[in-house]
Amino acid sequence: MLHSRLPDIGTTIFSVMSALATRHGAVNLGQGFPDFECDPALIAAVTSAMRAGHNQYPPMAGWAPLREAIAMKIEALYGHRYDPDSEITVTAGATQAILTATLAVIQPGDEAIVIEPAYDSYAPAIVLAGGKPVFVRMERTVDNAFVIPWESVRAAVTPKTRMIVVNSPNNPTGMALTESDMRQLERIVVEGDLYLLADEVYEHMLFDGNRHESASRYPALAERSLVVSSFGKTFHVTGWKVGYVAAPAALTAEFRKVHQFNVFTVNTPMQSAIAEYLRDPLPYLQLADFYQRKRDFFRNGLAGSRFELLPTSGTYFQIADFGAIRNDVSEAAFCEWLTRDKGVAAIPLSAFYHRPTDANLIRFCFAKKDETLTSAVERLAEL
Repeated sequence: MLHSRLPDIGTTIFSVMSALATRHGAVNLGQGFPDFECDPALIAAVTSAMRAGHNQYPPMAGWAPLREAIAMKIEALYGHRYDPDSEITVTAGATQAILTATLAVIQPGDEAIVIEPAYDSYAPAIVLAGGKPVFVRMERTVDNAFVIPWESVRAAVTPKTRMIVVNSPNNPTGMALTESDMRQLERIVVEGDLYLLADEVYEHMLFDGNRHESASRYPALAERSLVVSSFGKTFHVTGWKVGYVAAPAALTAEFRKVHQFNVFTVNTPMQSAIAEYLRDPLPYLQLADFYQRKRDFFRNGLAGSRFELLPTSGTYFQIADFGAIRNDVSEAAFCEWLTRDKGVAAIPLSAFYHRPTDANLIRFCFAKKDETLTSAVERLAEL
C-alpha cells in the first residue's frame, strides 16, 4: 500500500471553486489571476527571444541578464545589493521557490512558524521536508484590520525552531507589514538564530502611499532571509511561472543544490523577455496605482451592500464579512451558494487555516477587467 506523504491534503480550494464557477457560468473572483492581457511589448520580447535562438537550456541559476536586472531592481528599491552570480536564482514561479527554500533549510524534526491565515503551500512544503509547521494566528484590531501578534510569534519559538515564514503584502488578508513589524520580526529572528522565508510576491501592490517593507531593506534580516518574488504577479503573466529568490551566498548555495534537482532551470525565452522588459521600471512602479484604482472601484461598488469590507493595504484581494447576509452557513457553504445561486465565485477564508475556522469571511480577487468587476458588483449588491 502506498503511504501518502501528504495524507491530509486534497485538491486545493482554488481549483475546486474555479471548476464550480465554470460549471455555473459564475464571475470568477476566486482564483487569484488577472482576466486581462499583459503588455503586448512583453509578448513581442518573447517572440524576439525565440527568433534570436534563445530556446535551449539557460544556466541553472537563471539567465544572466535577468539576474543582473533583478539585482539592480532590488538595490534601487530597497538599498540592498545582491550579487547576481551567487545570490539571485530564477525559479519556476514562487511556489517552486517556496518549496525549494523550505527543503534547503528545514531538516527532519525542525519546526517552522507559519502565520495564519496563510497561502496554502507553506505547511505542505514544511511537512515534505520532514519538519513540523507551528501555527500562529493573526488577530483583528478594532477597525477589523489583521495584525500579527509578535509576542505570540516569540512564544512559539522553541529550540527546534529553524525558520519563520512571512508573507507581505499578505494573501489572503491584504495586510502589509510596517517598519515596526519588521523591527519586531528582526529581533525574533536574530535572537532565535532563525532563518526567514519572506514571500513578497505582491511587493509592488501597496496602496495609499505606503511602501513595501522588504526583508532586503533590513541588513540583519537580509543576511538570514530567502526573499521570494514573482514576475507572474507583477506583469500579469501568472501562466509563465517565473519568479526568483534573493538570498546571501551561503543560503543560495544550499537553495541551488535543491533547485537543480527539482526543476533545474526555467524557460529561456521568458527569462530573456523579462530581462529586456525590466529595463523600464515604469510598469512595476505604476502597479500600485493600477491596483488601487481596482480596489477602490470594487469597494465603492459594494459600499451600499450588506457586505462589510475589511481594510486591504496591498495585494489584489479583498476580504468581506457576509454575516449580515447569512450567518447560518459555513464560509465554504456560503461560497458554494454564492457561486451556484448568485453567479459570483469567492474563496472561504477558512481555507487558509490548518484547522478550518468560520468567521463569516470570504476573499474576493479584484485583479479583473472593470467590466468583470461591474458584473460581479451588480450581482453582489443585490444580496
